Amino acid sequence: MSAFVSFAAVVALVLLAILGVKGAGLTGLFGVAIPYAALAIFIVGFLARIVKWGRVPVPFRIPTTCGQQKSLPWIKQNKIENPSGTLGVLARMFLEVFFFRSLFRNLKGELREGPKIAYGSDKWLWMAGLAFHWTFLIILIRHLRFFIFNVPPAVGLVERLDSFLQIGAPLLYITDVVFLAAVLFLLIRRFYIPQVKYISLAADYFPLFLILGIGCSGVLMRYFLKVNVVGVKNLTMGLATFNPVVPQGLGTIFYVHLFLISVLFAYFPFSKLMHSGGVFLSPTRNLSNNSRIVRHINPWNYPVHVHTYEEYENDFREKMKAAGIPVEKE
Repeated sequence: MSAFVSFAAVVALVLLAILGVKGAGLTGLFGVAIPYAALAIFIVGFLARIVKWGRVPVPFRIPTTCGQQKSLPWIKQNKIENPSGTLGVLARMFLEVFFFRSLFRNLKGELREGPKIAYGSDKWLWMAGLAFHWTFLIILIRHLRFFIFNVPPAVGLVERLDSFLQIGAPLLYITDVVFLAAVLFLLIRRFYIPQVKYISLAADYFPLFLILGIGCSGVLMRYFLKVNVVGVKNLTMGLATFNPVVPQGLGTIFYVHLFLISVLFAYFPFSKLMHSGGVFLSPTRNLSNNSRIVRHINPWNYPVHVHTYEEYENDFREKMKAAGIPVEKE
């Protein structure tokens, strides 16, 4: 039911853009007003959530670890999985953000005859997630040419590497194929695996359908339904310089693509997609595990009288001796 509602919502957004542009001729609304509003919501919402998370105090060290902590000199420490200093935390965060290190160790549990539970490596989710995020980043870098008058050489290099196979005309971008395949895998996974399907909500399906709609509309626009690229450049440059002009003949598919992107931007700060910013503020990742080196005292603790062991032994020394419990003082 959640998947159907999410799919229907994305279809409704597509129809809204088609009717608004082709039926009512609201090119200025869908080409200028909505993108600006979506960008404003994205910036304000993103910063608001980051500030909110950043103001939450973390009185204790609570990093998630799966390696040997720094201990005795002859015991080898896992400096990345259980960092005790800033350098180890930086290395761990780098591997987590760019290569999804924790997801790489993802395990699949199965209940077999016996009954016995068996665990095995499951790298498909890691590969799909890595492919999705990296291709998304490369596609965003490629799109910078629409917002910059003099395209930097680095953007041109990314485009040439992305299309080095030179299949057909226009050139086929490898990231377009990998991106759609990765999104489809992440979406099908939620239908195919019963455990994942059981816990999936509309908030899980909607971003995937929305991103899939953005990818499909972009592919249609580039390879099948031609648009006025010069007009698109003029519109995007106008948006970037706050001097928007809506050229004629851009095509309805372009406005559908732009509207879905605007919805994604506006929806981003209020969704699970905010993990892209939250990962840097997660105390389970960005803290060193130095609890054996530094004593951490909770600043929220109300000062109370502590019943020390010396006081405890003074109260119960005779009873402890009668029970055969060793005492420090006779």
